[in-house]
Amino acid sequence: MSTDLIAPHGGELIDRLATAEEKQNFLAKADSLPRVQLDERATSDLVMIAIGGFSPISGFMGQDDYLGVVKDMRLASGAPWSIPVTLSVTSEVAEPLEVDSLVRLDNRDGKFIGVLQLTQKYSYDKKLEAKNVYRTDEDKHPGVKVIYQQGEINLAGPVWLLKREQHPHFPKYQIDPAASRAMFKEKGWKTVVGFQTRNPIHRAHEYIIKCALEIVDGLFLHPLVGATKSDDIPADVRMRCYEIMMENYFPQDRVVLAINPSAMRYAGPREAIFHALIRKNYGCTHFIVGRDHAGVGDYYGTYDAQEIFSEFDPEELGITPLKFEHAFYCTRTEQMATAKTSPATKEERIHLSGTKVRAMLREGKTPPPQFSRPKVAEELARAMKVN
Repeated sequence: MSTDLIAPHGGELIDRLATAEEKQNFLAKADSLPRVQLDERATSDLVMIAIGGFSPISGFMGQDDYLGVVKDMRLASGAPWSIPVTLSVTSEVAEPLEVDSLVRLDNRDGKFIGVLQLTQKYSYDKKLEAKNVYRTDEDKHPGVKVIYQQGEINLAGPVWLLKREQHPHFPKYQIDPAASRAMFKEKGWKTVVGFQTRNPIHRAHEYIIKCALEIVDGLFLHPLVGATKSDDIPADVRMRCYEIMMENYFPQDRVVLAINPSAMRYAGPREAIFHALIRKNYGCTHFIVGRDHAGVGDYYGTYDAQEIFSEFDPEELGITPLKFEHAFYCTRTEQMATAKTSPATKEERIHLSGTKVRAMLREGKTPPPQFSRPKVAEELARAMKVN
């Protein structure tokens, strides 16, 4: 039986981890290179580029790629891509940097973590990016706020990550694209569905995940642990909830739990495409898109993140979206359902959302069993009480 996996986006899994020789060379030049300090999102973007999570991107975007993505959701090559991956700095930082030179990349703690081969410096239209990517130019949108706060010059060029560090909190779940692909192949999985969330897993998530699991060989639970909003549930709490679900409610031989180290953009529909392509690079053939994927506030329609997939030829995306309606707990049948499967009236439907559970936890309430499995609810209540 063939166990060939889906090809990475663009056909090749990018690897920008410095070789031993490259790393030694870069370290020897460390004190003489101009420095740029990365924020949390840029640091995670550097990592995602280096490990192939953002394939076919091999560095921070040049102007042609950037404009193609912002305006048309395509790289200069024509390949679909929906979110700009850029390194923005102030004019003061950019001015002394010379094109065709190497730039040292430090993290927020001043540690030397990567190198940029600077090929281009260019200014960009922040409002255009905001309106096109986020569908709003309001600075109360967290993604737009980031754009307005960052520098006005983008630095472009290929990058190297000096070393793939172990995740400080979830080392055993740090499974990069090459490793996840090898794992799926070893398991003999030809079809794999990816699931993305920044929220604690609840019963509606469980319902759509298990529906998806009925039609594929394996499930890749891939919660995001990069930068999120300050009012989102902390990553360590969310991961413990996933562990509880794995231990008690999922067939462990058909599920892989791993962390997604990228940062949230809260770009709704565009981020749904972005998340799907990332999971394609990890080896997934299918991707779950539920209600208001990657949304925030009232900026996006309930199913906009599903509808955007129709703007692309399925073959060029190369990953199949699995589109689910808003799931709810049906008090008549006493189980999870959607409007497609339940005879319940509106009064018999208990709708669930991450927003609701966060509000309940802030009020010191334990989510009911219709929302979360009791062990998950207990963990959330305990953790939020401590915090």
